[in-house]
This record gives sequence, structure tokens and C-alpha cells, in this order.
Amino acid sequence: MYPQLTELFIAGEWRASADGRRIAVLNPATAEPIGEVAHAGRADLDAALTAAEQGFAVWRRKSPYDRANVMRKAAALMRERADTIAPIMTMEQGKPLAEARGETLLAGDLIEWFAEQGRRSFGQVIPGRAEGVYQLTFKEPVGPVAAFTPWNFPINQAVRKISLALAAGCSIIVKGPEETPASCAALIRAFADAGVPAGVVNLVFGVPAEISEYLIPHPVIRKVSFTGSTAVGKQLAALAGQHMKRITMELGGHAPAIVFEDADLDRAVSILSANKFRNAGQVCVSPTRFLIQEKVYDRFVEGFVAAAKALKLGDGMEKDTRMGPLAHARRVQAMEGFVQDAAQKGARVVTGGERVGNKGYFFAPTILTDVPMEARIMNEEPFGPVAIIRPFRDAEEAVAEANRLPYGLASYAYTSSARTAAMIGERVEAGMMSINHHGLALPEVPFGGIKDSGFGSEGGTDAIDAYFNTKFVTHATR
Repeated sequence: MYPQLTELFIAGEWRASADGRRIAVLNPATAEPIGEVAHAGRADLDAALTAAEQGFAVWRRKSPYDRANVMRKAAALMRERADTIAPIMTMEQGKPLAEARGETLLAGDLIEWFAEQGRRSFGQVIPGRAEGVYQLTFKEPVGPVAAFTPWNFPINQAVRKISLALAAGCSIIVKGPEETPASCAALIRAFADAGVPAGVVNLVFGVPAEISEYLIPHPVIRKVSFTGSTAVGKQLAALAGQHMKRITMELGGHAPAIVFEDADLDRAVSILSANKFRNAGQVCVSPTRFLIQEKVYDRFVEGFVAAAKALKLGDGMEKDTRMGPLAHARRVQAMEGFVQDAAQKGARVVTGGERVGNKGYFFAPTILTDVPMEARIMNEEPFGPVAIIRPFRDAEEAVAEANRLPYGLASYAYTSSARTAAMIGERVEAGMMSINHHGLALPEVPFGGIKDSGFGSEGGTDAIDAYFNTKFVTHATR
């Protein structure tokens, strides 16, 4: 079921790396090897750059209508293959099978949405100041794109970048995640089988720093899109800036979830707990800092603890599993470090706080209370199944804590007051705010952060603009 070797895809062909190097892929539920992925070297990157340059020359000449037709075929293939792709994702990433299948199906929606956005991207006619002067703007594809995608959502993040590039008429080189290569490769295969010309979509794997340091400055690349940590994103943005490359950066977060005393508490507990422990908390928009008004604090903690304890932790391939393992050993070590640091500084571990079992990378759903502000987890993105719950007195205190950190990706609030909802939506510094439900990451809505959480959007009507140059042409007929 799982491929023995996930190959590179360059110039329309699946191939091993030129020097034959490979990287082992582990199943996070067992920590045992399940396959290998080809490791790209300099020769492979040069081949991908040549292919992307040639593919761009072909693809940019296709009409938006024709590009959209090809993309819709890729969307259909992703839906048809969902039951085959989902187990592959679960085996290499760990998330429950239902989550993996949902991610695969969502890819079809994203591809279709951006295919249509490509057809709706128009220029302008600007009235001239003199008779006989015509002023026009045109949307032109920016050029070959270098995209760097993460392991936590190996299809969801890659498909946004690929779809945006293709809809705008660009070619793309995707640096896929080495930990979860096969599901990302299945996405690329859908585009290839749908009829995307050779060289338009290329896929490489290898050492992230080596690939980014070579691709980003290369003159063929005209646009960079990255999803990952804030620290790495800043380095890549600086590198792109040195060469005047356009960037889209979707970086880390530390999302506040503010629950006011007038909220529907059962609804807040149900939705927030489900989204906290989805994908074992390895989600950039996961709620992490739970700010609960004092009057309902004890009730919320009691309900949240009950929800955490009710989760079935296990192999994502098992039917009743609700939370799978962390993706690799580094995440387990990170969670242990966060919990130990917080406990040493006075935090209370209400439930969880430790590794589970003697094989795989399982970590118990964890809840911390009484966490001091100087604890690392109050200031660094957890990116795991650890929730921090703190009380607040009034809205001013909640807003101050929500805005304290340099992150500004996602945020959440629960209240029955329209006035409070309007205030919190306006004053919390984040690229996204969801009130009384979890309504983020749909194809038609913006997806991106502010401050240290990134630059640009990978959703909604504006996302495609970063893949276009706007050319102005003025013409005097006299």
C-alpha cells in the first residue's frame, strides 16, 4: 500500500535522484521505516529549474479557460483517489484516517476554486485625460515559483501553492516534505494525469536549507511561497528580498481563544477541544492560549479536561482513533520540554503531560493551568496537543494578552453579545478571527497572518494577485 520509493517529478517524469541518494520515511505510530524518498542534489535542482522555465513558456500561453479545464480534471482525480491516498497520508503523517480523507477531498475544492479565480482575474481600462489616449492594465503571470511545503498538511498546503501558480499561468517547483512525501506526490500525480504539460509542475525532496539556498536566489525563480516556522520564514524572506523576489509567507501562530462569561459554554468546549487536538495539535491555526473569563473558568476547565480524557489516542489507521501520534521524535521532545519547563515554574498539569507507550510518537492530550507568563509555552508556539488555560477579569485584559505576542495568525472568541463580538473582531491583532464557530481555511476565504505570522494570503479572492505582475500600457492614437 505504501510506495517503496517516492521519486522526484521533473519535466513530466518520475525519477530517482541523479546521485541515487534516499531518505528513510518512518511511520510515526511505530517509529519504523515504511519506505524511502529520493533525495535531490544540485543536478536534480538544475533539471527542475530548466523544466520550470520551459514549462512556464508553454503554460503562460494557455488561456485561463484551458488552464481551468485541466485543473478541474485534477480536482476530480483527487476526489476519485481519496480512499487510496488517505491511508498513505495516515501511515506517514499519523493523523486519523478520517482527517486524512477530509484533507484529500478538500484539495478538490481548493483546486476548483483557484481554477475559477484564474478565469476571473481581469485587467482594467482607465479613462485617459486626453482624447485618443487609451490606458490599460494587464495581469501577467509572474514566472516560475519555488514553493516550500510542510509535513503537517502534506496535501492541503501544497495544493494551495500549486493551484494559485497554475491558475495564474505560472510554473512551479515544489519542495515537498521529506517526512510525508508520498501523499504530496499523489497530489502532483493528479495534476500530471490531468494533462498539465511537462515542466509546469515539478517536485523535489531533500535538505530544506540546501534547496532553499539554491532555488530562491536563482534567476529562473520569480516568486517564493513558504509555509513553516517563523524563524525559517524570516530567513527565507530575507534571502528572497536580497534578490527582489515576490513572497507569500504563512508562518507560525499562538492563537488566543477568548471565552466570555456570556458564551454558550458547552459549544465553546466542544468546538475548541476538537480543534485543539485535531492532527495532535500540529496545526498552525490551532487554538493554543485559552483565555476564559473568571466567572466560567472552572466550568470551562472541567469540560475541557473531560473532552481531552475522552479522546481515543492510537494509530490513525484504527477506526475509533480520534488523535494519532505526533509526526516525529522531535515533536515529542518539544512537548516534554514545554511541559517540564512550565511545571518547574509553577504550572499545574491537569491531565496528560507525558509520552504514551513505548513505540511510536504518542503524546497524551495535555492541559496546563496556572501557567506563569515567563514559561516558554506562554511565549513560543507549542505546535502539539498541549492547551494552556488562563482566567481573565475583563475584555481589556483579554485583548491585552491576545495581542501581547508578535504572532498574528488565527484567533477565536465566544460570546453571545454582538457588541463584544464586534469589539473583539476589531481589536485583536490577527489575520483571521473566528467567533462562535471554527470557520477558517475554506477555499473562498482569506488564509494568512500578520506581524511575525506571515505576509500575504493563500485563500480567497486576493490570494492569486501575488502570482501576477500588473502591466500598464498607455496608447495615444493621435
